[in-house]
Amino acid sequence: MRELATFGAGCFWCIEAVFLSLKGVISVQSGYSGGYTENPTYKEVCTGNTGHAEVVQIEFDPSVISFSELLEVFWQVHDPTTLNRQGGDVGTQYRSSVFYHSDNQRKEAEFYKKRLEDEKVWKDAIVTEIVPFKVFYPAEAYHQDYFANNPNQPYCSMVVAPKVQKFKKAFAQKLKK
Repeated sequence: MRELATFGAGCFWCIEAVFLSLKGVISVQSGYSGGYTENPTYKEVCTGNTGHAEVVQIEFDPSVISFSELLEVFWQVHDPTTLNRQGGDVGTQYRSSVFYHSDNQRKEAEFYKKRLEDEKVWKDAIVTEIVPFKVFYPAEAYHQDYFANNPNQPYCSMVVAPKVQKFKKAFAQKLKK
């Protein structure tokens, strides 16, 4: 059995590279969700006028990795307290989002968010939106596996690589061999 999870956590190049490394993750596709423009392009999404966020859609095997474990990674690989921003990436397309595919995913995401707020993991309030999944538009082909295909590109070496290394240290037991 396979399930889908869709997350927005800033630039999709960063989070695609992270989720691809996890045991139980079958595939990760970069794309756009949460907006109103049909079949948007990267250039259109970057204007902030489509309503879409950069997201990854993750196909996973819940007998190997649970949605809750994916949420654990999601919350730790970005800053869920910055509205429409991750580091130097600014705009609504970089917002923190969980697009739930079932009522169970919604409940788990809301529970996890509340727990983090109650534990005061961050000093600022969590601004992550938890909204129903409606549609996913795959990003252009050159965005897929971007970090793997472009590790020496400046953004990748300065932003994505450190994030991936930090993630691999924190989640070593959950990585594919």
